[in-house]
Order: sequence, then C-alpha cells, then structure tokens
Amino acid sequence: MNSTNTPFRTILPIAVVLCLGACAGDDDPAWPQLVDAGGGYETMPLEKDVVVVKVIQHLVANMEDFDDPRVGLEENLEKMEHWIDTACSQGSKPDFILFNEFPLTGYSRAPRNEKLDYTIRIPGPETGRLGERARACDSYVIFGSYVRDDDWPGHILSINTVIDRRGEIAAEFWKTRNIKRFSTDGGDIPTTTVENVRDRYLDRYGEEQLVPVLRTEFGNIAVSTVQLDPFVYAAFAMRGVEIMFRTATLFWEIDVRAVARYHNMYSAMSNIVFPDDSPAASLGGNSLIVSPGGDVLAQASGNSEAIIEAEIPIADFRAGRTIGRYPLEVLEPVFSQYQGEVPLNHLDLPPGQLPQTRSDMAELLDRESRWLNE
Repeated sequence: MNSTNTPFRTILPIAVVLCLGACAGDDDPAWPQLVDAGGGYETMPLEKDVVVVKVIQHLVANMEDFDDPRVGLEENLEKMEHWIDTACSQGSKPDFILFNEFPLTGYSRAPRNEKLDYTIRIPGPETGRLGERARACDSYVIFGSYVRDDDWPGHILSINTVIDRRGEIAAEFWKTRNIKRFSTDGGDIPTTTVENVRDRYLDRYGEEQLVPVLRTEFGNIAVSTVQLDPFVYAAFAMRGVEIMFRTATLFWEIDVRAVARYHNMYSAMSNIVFPDDSPAASLGGNSLIVSPGGDVLAQASGNSEAIIEAEIPIADFRAGRTIGRYPLEVLEPVFSQYQGEVPLNHLDLPPGQLPQTRSDMAELLDRESRWLNE
C-alpha cells in the first residue's frame, strides 16, 4: 500500500489502542481502521536505499534564567542554526537531524503562569528560521518544545515538530502521556498530553490522527518523548513505524535499546546536555542510534556536545517486513479489565483551574485517582 501524507498531531494511550482491536471490531463505524489486518503497513516509495540519521546533543540555555525570555530563546535558536549548519557541512550529508526535547526553551519547573512565557508557537518565527536551514541542508529537522496554542488556552503543550526538506512543517507530534508517580519530590508533570485531554483532542484532530506515522521518502517515522512505556511504542510499531525518533531531558539507554528490539525498528534518541556544575550533569548526553536488534550503531560520549551519525539501510530493512506478532487475542481479557489509575481527560479544565505547579498536579492526580478513592 502506498499513500501520501498530511500534517498531523499525535497520539493515543496504548490501552485504548489495544481495546480498539479487541473491543470495537473492524465493522464499528466509530473508528477508522488503524492497523492492517494482513500484517502490512502503508508506505511511500523510497527515494534512496540508505539514509543517514544525525543526532545532535548540545548545551541549552533555560529561558527562565533570563530577565527577558526572548533573549534566551534567540540564543538557543542561534545555537540550533549553528548545529544544523555543522551537521550539514561535516561528515555524511544527513537525511534526518534530531535535536532533544527542549532545544529552544530549556527545561523549566516554573509555575504555569510563568512557564507560559517560556513557550513557542508552531508555526512561528523560530520554525521559519529552522525551516530555512532545513531547506538549505535538504534534510528533515526534528525537535521538541514547550508550545502554547490559542486553541488550548492556559495549556502548556509538549510537542515534537518535524520540519521537512522544503522547510515546511510536516508534523506536530503531541506527547502521548507523562510518566506519573515517578519523581522523588512528590510532584508530577503538569504539561498537557493526549492522555489528559483525549476526548477534546479527538474532537479537534480526528480519530485518524491516533498513533499516526509520517510516511516519508526516507521511511516511515514517528517522534515521541514518552519514557519507560513499551506499550506506546507497540502502537507505533503496529502502525508501521520504521524509524522511531525520541527526544529527552534525561533517559534510560536500556529503554531505547529494548524498544527497538521488541518492536523491530530503528531508533534514535537525543538527550540534552547540562552545564558541568549542574547536579544533573551525570545524566546528560549519551545520545544514541540503535538497530532493530537493539545494537548501538553510534553513541555520544557522556555529557558533552556532539553530533553522532549512522546509516540506515532502509530499503533492505523494509523488504519483506511485517508488523510485529503481538499476542493481543490471548491477553485481551487482562487488558480489557485493567483500569488506569487516573481517568482520561483529567486536564480538560478551564484555564483558571489548571494546576500551576508539580505539587498542584500531584494533588489533582490524588483527587482523580481511581485507586486511591475506590
């Protein structure tokens, strides 16, 4: 099957994806067909047999550290332009250039009313300038960011953007879900994801945009910032992803390698670099590119600025490939009875009621928790 692509935003929690196949049935008019029952998946014709992926890890200034956040944003944008130019002028010519989760804004723990000043709009002047670099390099450029959108007043969106070779926005991938109950400080991440506004997300963008794949002339790709959640990546694999791009502010190497191995896909992770005197310096860098077998094809050394690259034999990889063989039918009774701790749509609130801080978010989860309030 071949098809053309349209820009999209992403994604759905895997529990719902599993239920679509087991609960709804192919003849349910409420849902489009999301997975090929014959084990195949849609593609575009390949322009070349081997593609080059470059991953950039670099030091990012936090906008919150500047009296005027726009100064920090400009500094970070100039850094990205520099690194794109470097990636395009050294080594092999890249087909994909991957940045980390927050190369424009830096990471922030500020309250919502402050953090809204540390966001960008998509499209905006920043994507315009990055598009010029992508066009000059003839390469896709991929990066994450905090984003504000008039359609979502008060929300801070976590979005990965893909700019194509023409310098145009090809896709905006929403983060599927935030990791919960993980931090030792007792707080939880208050950014908006598909999970916590799912119904309104579906109404606005449509069911066809659940777990979408950007089908390109260099292979089927998707982008995610989700950590430690193999079910999410199983859904991407079912939809035909061949190269899984991931962005991070801290990550686990074993997670990247295992996901590639479990789901038979190439994967690349870009992690942020921290200042040497940062308490998190030991957790920065180490970005990598891995094979479908989970083998490391290239890896940066520690918390230092670097560009790594690897060739992906996409034509050979695609030849005869099917989606994974997942035991959903035998496990369906378990998945259908599982109830997540926090209901969907828990951040679909008026702007004035959205949690301001990580502590506020943790309190909201406590109030909404099915497990605590049964």
